Parts: sequence; structure tokens; C-alpha cells
Amino acid sequence: MFSRALGRLWGEKEVRILILGLDGAGKTTILYRFQIGEVVTTIPTIGFNVETVTYKNIKFQVWDLGGQTSIRPYWRCYYANTDAVIYVVDSVDRDRINTAREELHAMLEEEELRESALLVFANKQDMDGAMSVTEVSDSLRLDTLKNRQWTIYKTSAVKGDGLTEGLDW
Repeated sequence: MFSRALGRLWGEKEVRILILGLDGAGKTTILYRFQIGEVVTTIPTIGFNVETVTYKNIKFQVWDLGGQTSIRPYWRCYYANTDAVIYVVDSVDRDRINTAREELHAMLEEEELRESALLVFANKQDMDGAMSVTEVSDSLRLDTLKNRQWTIYKTSAVKGDGLTEGLDW
């Protein structure tokens, strides 16, 4: 109640968020689930999508960057002034979980993201064979992240499960 009253006095807070992760993890589906509240047919993102999403009293400028191998080196061009990173992991893609971990840790070593919070979405939990949140967390070695605010949520972008709980965090 107090935060709502302050929000009315000072307006909406603006936050810059990057949605990152390997290709096919569900980043664009999550972005448009936030933006229009439904699942849209997507194609692989070449470059980026940027949308403004208002949730409660916070206006999120959300940057969804492509996750293909050839695009990942360009992620760093978008790190400046980022308040939080949503890192999306395909919980069914056991073959590439080590690559997801390597990309995550390399990204978090960048100076421009030193103060950024990390929200991990263990996505595709609605699919058979999905790793549990604990398995994803262990595979990403999230317990080794020191001096960083982070959490992990199990999600299904298609069903919308877990997404708002992550934003509430």
C-alpha cells in the first residue's frame, strides 16, 4: 500500500532489463507474453526486439537479444545502464546447459553488469524431460554467484506460469 501511494506521488519507475539466453530458450515468447499477455508465433530473433512493459508501478524497457552463437558476442553492446538481466534457460535442452552456463558466467563478469540483478527463468517446465529448478541451478552453478542479487523461477512461457512471480521478485 505504501509503495502504491509513493508511486502515485512520483509516478512510474523506469527499469532497463535485458532478456538473454541461448537461441530457442523462449526469450521472445516471454517478452510478448509480458507485452500483450498472450503467446505469439515467433521466429528466431536476428538482432533484438525492444518493448516497454508496464507492470504494477514499474515501466520496464525490455531488450530481447538474439541468442544464436554468432549474435552472442554483441550482447555486451547492450549492457550499459542495465538494472536487471532475465536469463532464460531451456530446461529441456540438456545438451546445451553447459554452454548456457558458460555464456551466463562470461556475461556476469562484465563490469557494466556488476550491479545488475539476475533473474533466471528455468523455462519450458511444462514439457516432458524438463530439468528441475534445482538441476538448472546446479548446472548453471548459481550458488557460486557472490555479491549479486539473484533468484531462479520455474516457468512456462507458453502457459504463463512463473513469469509474474519473477517480475514480483
